Amino acid sequence: MSFFQNTLNLIDKAAKLMKLSADTKQLLSNPDRIIEVSLPVRMDNGKIRVFRGFRVQHNDLAGPYKGGIRYHPQVDMEEVKALATLMTFKCSVVGIPLGGSKGGIIMDPRTLSKGELERVTRAYARAIAKFIGPTVDIPAPDVNTDGQIMAWIADEYSKLMGENMLGVVTGKPLEVGGSLGRDKATAKGGFYVLMEIVKEKKMNPGKTTVVIQGFGNAGANAARILDEAGFNVVAVSDSKGGIYCKDGIHAIKAIKCKEDLGSVHACTVKGKVDYHVAKGSKCEKVTNGELLELPCDILVLSAMENQVNEKNAGKVKAKMILELANGPVTTEADDILEKRGIPIIPDILANAGGVTVSYFELVQNQMNYYWTSEEIQDRLKIIMVDAWKGVSEIQAKYKCTYRMAAFIRTLTRLAQMAKIRGRV
Repeated sequence: MSFFQNTLNLIDKAAKLMKLSADTKQLLSNPDRIIEVSLPVRMDNGKIRVFRGFRVQHNDLAGPYKGGIRYHPQVDMEEVKALATLMTFKCSVVGIPLGGSKGGIIMDPRTLSKGELERVTRAYARAIAKFIGPTVDIPAPDVNTDGQIMAWIADEYSKLMGENMLGVVTGKPLEVGGSLGRDKATAKGGFYVLMEIVKEKKMNPGKTTVVIQGFGNAGANAARILDEAGFNVVAVSDSKGGIYCKDGIHAIKAIKCKEDLGSVHACTVKGKVDYHVAKGSKCEKVTNGELLELPCDILVLSAMENQVNEKNAGKVKAKMILELANGPVTTEADDILEKRGIPIIPDILANAGGVTVSYFELVQNQMNYYWTSEEIQDRLKIIMVDAWKGVSEIQAKYKCTYRMAAFIRTLTRLAQMAKIRGRV
């Protein structure tokens, strides 16, 4: 089943629970606009290579489209459609005035020189320029993209428009209009939601074990934040595999080791630096598949979509799942985990901290006035806690999963907007 079909199934399931009108469901199940572009770029060897790029704008009922751009060999239209749809829902569930979009280019950026990467990025910016803008569609970083790439897009767009328009993208470096707190926003937002659950369930962080799949921006920051809050992080992984240390992992050392050696696996090679916490304890290598089946209290999914599926959902030993990645659990796995009594804090709520602080960046760009880190964290916490309370109330009302509750919350809001604006 494609990622997009998986998303449509979730919409359908929530629509039945809340008795959403067929017209509204149809409206929200189809993107407003689908863009596909060819990007001819001269490579360092002098030859032209043509890249394929996408941009999907799902829905703008709440405001301008908003969504990341990913560079990955497996990017395809079905994936981008799904991610754009989830962005609409993510913005709605936390109540920020933005719609959803997503973009991508089929390529492996690790195989390109910096000059080639810049030329591809600027070509993409030119190709989609008439479809984006601070009041139209605001891209942001995603898989394999970062602040530098956003700065190139903002610069190219500003040249085309003939004026300085840094607010065309978010996730920029601080030097060119970026926001404080954006780098940790996804993990921090998920943490604020998690802490509400921890308080409700009277969990003791010091006795709570955490396994984290994905050790990029979201996963590494989650490890650091949870470690600082007293949780016991016992396993982490990146695309090459993972490390399991039953007595705990020192998150800061793990992050430093990954940066220095390129992977968490490398830290267990003889002569390198282990990052276990307890003296004399040992760490063992695990595959990403094995990591998902480790016993723990909280499994944090911060890698790619469809990681937990019908094949491995029955083997998951976590007591709770926090989705910092987009779509890491399939609908089939959702059903299995629900029957097993394993709650999931869904992506459209758990990782909405990223787009929330992106919204803050957009607002700050428009005002040309920038908030302190403390102001941003305070505003983010208020929004995330309020969203969690709303989802929790709906979950109790409908006796459904948190995912369905989050979908019902967002569909209710979007349905009201569609009716008021006369679209249904």
